[in-house]
Parts: sequence; C-alpha cells; structure tokens
Amino acid sequence: MANPGGVDERLLKRLREAQERFSDLENELASPDVVQNLDRLRTLGQERAELEPVTQVAGQLFGLLEEHEGARELVAEADDPEMRSLAEDEIASLEGQLVILEERARKLLIPKDPLDDRAAVVEIRAGTGGDEAGLFAHDLFRMYKRVAEREHWTVELMSFSEGIPGSVKEAIFTVRGKGVYGRLRFESGVHRVQRVPETESQGRIHTSAATVAVLPEAEEVDLDIDPKDLRIDVFRSSGPGGQSVNTTDSAVRITHIPSGLVVSQQDEKSQHKNKAKALKVLRSRLLDQKIAEQEAERSRERRAQVGTGDRSAKIRTYNFPQSRVTDHRIKLTVHNLSQVLDGDLSEMIVALRLADQEERLRGDEE
Repeated sequence: MANPGGVDERLLKRLREAQERFSDLENELASPDVVQNLDRLRTLGQERAELEPVTQVAGQLFGLLEEHEGARELVAEADDPEMRSLAEDEIASLEGQLVILEERARKLLIPKDPLDDRAAVVEIRAGTGGDEAGLFAHDLFRMYKRVAEREHWTVELMSFSEGIPGSVKEAIFTVRGKGVYGRLRFESGVHRVQRVPETESQGRIHTSAATVAVLPEAEEVDLDIDPKDLRIDVFRSSGPGGQSVNTTDSAVRITHIPSGLVVSQQDEKSQHKNKAKALKVLRSRLLDQKIAEQEAERSRERRAQVGTGDRSAKIRTYNFPQSRVTDHRIKLTVHNLSQVLDGDLSEMIVALRLADQEERLRGDEE
C-alpha cells in the first residue's frame, strides 16, 4: 500500500514510530532521575544515537511528501497551462527524491546485528586436492592476514598445522578491530581454486578446495558452559616445536559432551595457555552453532543467498588461468585475482553485505 507520493505506508508507519520514540528518549534524557543513573543514561544515549539518522531521514521524507501534495493540488487547480506544467515538473523531481530517501530509510531501519562489531575466529582447513589444497589454504591464510593489514585489524594466531613446506592443513586465528565479524562473516564456506600446480608437467588445470569458517568470538555472557559437560584430556604435543614440546603433557583436547564438538590445542608449551585457547575456540563454535539454530528457526537466513554460513556450500572460485574470482552466491565475477589474494576483498565484501541487506529487507516486508 502506498500514498500519492508512492512511498509504502508501512514504511511511513515505522518512521512515525521512530520519531515518537526519539521524542520520548529526548524527554527521558532530560529527566533528573536518568541523569543521575549512568547506566540508564548510557543505554538511552546509545538508542538515541542509533535513532537520530532515522529521524533525520524521516523529517526529510515527510517534508517532501507535503511538497508533493502541494504540487498535486496546484496541478488540479491551476488554470494557467504554464503553471500546471511547472507543477508537473516539480512532482516528477520530488518523486525521484522520494525514491532515494525511501531506500535510505529502509536501510536505516534494518536492525543492526549486535555481533557485527565482534572479533572473528577464522578457521581455514585444506580440503580435497592433496598438497595443492594445502598450498591454497596457505594462500587464503595470507589473504585474510593482508585484509587485516589493510583494515588496521590485529591477528592473533590460535593454532597452526603445516603440511608440506608452504602449505596449511589447518589454521585458526582471531581477528580484532572495528566491524570485523560483520565484514568477514560471509567468507564462511568452501573456496575452490583452479590452477596448474607447479608439479604438473602436462600443464593440466587441477581443482582443489579449502573450507573457511568465520565465527563470532564468544563472550562468557553469551553461553553458560557447565564444566560437567566438558571432558579435558592432556597429551604430549607432536610436530615442530621447542625442545620441551614432545616431552611434556602440554597439549589439550576438550570435548563438549552434549554437542560432540572437539577442540585440540598444542601450539603453546604451557598446558594452561593451551587450555585457555581451546576453550576460546570451543566457545565460539558453540555460539556459531547456537546462532545457526536460531536462524534456522526463523528460516529467513536459510532462504537467503548469503549469510547462512553453510560450510558445505561452494561459495567462491579462484581461477588462475583467467585471473578470475567468482562468488557464486551473488553471481559476482571480478578479474583481479592477484589483488584479491593480496587482501583487496572490498568489492566482494560490499556486494555481499548489500545482498544480505536486500534479503533482510524482503524478510521484514513479508
């Protein structure tokens, strides 16, 4: 349903409600009781700051609708053809501005995901393709480190398992900074590479894959883990390490019995540090599982092109012979493979976030 200005009445209703809430917040923030309550003051202040851009756009939108209505009345009442023509031109101009403002208002009304500003725990694992898959996993590991450098984020390595020199079996690391999880969350899935391996004498293109999981870093308030639900085993570390790495029981394996999730950590010489890192990864995996269950219940995310985090789905192909990168979820192809692998994911990230916003908008309107 739309008014004569072409703007959806349901949207206008939400904008009026936002204006009313903003006015209520202004009054509350001026109350002496609130001023003396710092926690309440902070909460209301944050809500006001989030609503302010919405009310600004709402004010502009309602102002344009009044002008639109005035121009329509002028067209209906004007006897002078020139005056009527000017009013009709004004209506066309106003309707163009209304379309732009309506789109801006819709995006502002999309609820912000509270997890967007969380740190992200990124897990990369070599998939099908043998040694070539491990080499590709290393390429992805380097790519995300370069993304972090470009965005001025920090990277903390949690676990690293190497295959042949220059390859990765598994790498787990935490990325911290502004908006990290919101920008990296759509990297979850199967990444496929098509290229001629250095060991291929016939010049044949091989296809291999690696999986990426991006989890929001969990905080203790997110989940209540009962210690009775954990089985903790310690064992001797294996593989490269310091002098004591193979002589002490410093490695830790934690099993979350209800879910069956298992996390192992052996990078540190200290059993205590390994246990702390393993618990951090386990907590993030459990939070990711909880979010996936909630999204499945709502079903909206399961219908979305992006955002499902389904690690079994092929999401992107990196084709070396054609210097091409294709994201299969949004049908986006770019021909700057070397820049992408050097951490320039901005075009991909923006397109994926926009697609997610559009899907959420459609979900809100259903």
